[in-house]
Amino acid sequence: MPRPKIIIASTVVALAAAGGIAATVATASASPGKPTASASQNGGSTVRTAQAQVAGKTETILVNAAGLPLYYYQPDTAATSMVSGGLAAAWPPLTAASPTAAGISGQLTAVMDTHGSQVAYNGHLLYTFITDKPGQVTGQGVQNFFVVTPGIAPLAGSATSPGSAPASPSGGGYGY
Repeated sequence: MPRPKIIIASTVVALAAAGGIAATVATASASPGKPTASASQNGGSTVRTAQAQVAGKTETILVNAAGLPLYYYQPDTAATSMVSGGLAAAWPPLTAASPTAAGISGQLTAVMDTHGSQVAYNGHLLYTFITDKPGQVTGQGVQNFFVVTPGIAPLAGSATSPGSAPASPSGGGYGY
């Protein structure tokens, strides 16, 4: 499977050049279409909160069971992921058939889409970034991806939305 590695490495290099990202992973272990680890594999909640440095400030953000920061993609809708191909290789979707949460008050759901049972928080489909490590946020604002915080407003068209407008990246993309 050398072809996916070339695509992934090329995507990481392109992201590093475009956004000043320190690309510490030359060939990612994530494969295109391969879901991220679920809670059952790691023995914890699918989504929980953690503290991390985001744009120079300590913020409470959402992370997956492995402690990796979670992001939303601004062009997504509540029912459709716009992330595919090389973009999905760099931004793997968080998937779980029955997601669980700890420390959050919003609604966590699984949305059937091209990635399978993709996890959504307040209607925002969730992703990780291949250059992140637990507690380290490197993808904030890159290619329209923004860190998810517990207080992010529900996305219009989601089950949690009272007809609100989609969240915008104003306020640093934190959803408040």
